[in-house]
Amino acid sequence: MTKTSDVVPETPVVKKKHKDKKSFKARLSSFIMCAPISLWSVLFILLPMVLLAFMSFMTKGALGRIVYKFTLENYAEMFKPVYFTVIKQSLLIAFWTTLLTVLLGYPLANFIASVKKKTSGILTVLLMLPLWVSGLVILFSFVILLNSSGIINTFLMNIGLIKEPLDLLYNNFAVIIGMLYMFLPFAVLPMYSSIEKLDKGLIEASKDLGAGPVKTFLKVTLPLTSPGIFAAVILTFIPCIGYYMVTDMLGGGTSMMVGNLIYRQFTISRDWPFGAALAMVLAIVILLMVFIYTKLGGDLDDLGA
Repeated sequence: MTKTSDVVPETPVVKKKHKDKKSFKARLSSFIMCAPISLWSVLFILLPMVLLAFMSFMTKGALGRIVYKFTLENYAEMFKPVYFTVIKQSLLIAFWTTLLTVLLGYPLANFIASVKKKTSGILTVLLMLPLWVSGLVILFSFVILLNSSGIINTFLMNIGLIKEPLDLLYNNFAVIIGMLYMFLPFAVLPMYSSIEKLDKGLIEASKDLGAGPVKTFLKVTLPLTSPGIFAAVILTFIPCIGYYMVTDMLGGGTSMMVGNLIYRQFTISRDWPFGAALAMVLAIVILLMVFIYTKLGGDLDDLGA
């Protein structure tokens, strides 16, 4: 049996060594856990962005070669009328797509959040169902729907509403419709997440204090769900500018966006420095919008909803 007098109390130095040992193990464990994702982020996100930024300040040589000579001409070239028109059209299409997506998506998100959990789960799966189908199949279906001899024009002519086919395809209208369909789920999910987290007691309190449905929505519901709305704006507006497949198939060459311009610089024109400059500007816009979103109190987890 060990006597009490034989037990040597731990000195502050011994306690510090034990604490340092535990702290080292905790740091080592955190490093091992974070190392894979950190390495992935550096190799496939940070390093490509650095290379892209470096390339944007280089000069285009003959036959598409990159001349390693510093220049700001790639950024100045964006303000030429031909490119500025593309940027202006991209912002216009992205604006209308985002506006319509939010206006249509918010009531849908509110409805999904108001039903029972089981029903909302089924509706969420149905909402995500178009994302499981190939984008090319969806876009070809819109070509069939919107062309001059398509389903919509044929139906309207058969019932006598129109005498000649409407010009629904190969214009900005078709591009916006295609974008709206493609990005609606991305807008609904963050708004649904924000509405679901809303404390229903605040709405009941507003009603008890005499506020009507409209005033309750404007003063309580809308401000508290604004982070979800802004997240929907980010998830819709930014991809719209860079998404070139819809523009190519439904715009028919009459509509061009920044995404189409970047794609053509890297493939057809072989002007990699100018394409890199356009991509960097787009990346800066994305980072700026995310920064504003976080400053307004938005949760970055909602962007991955």
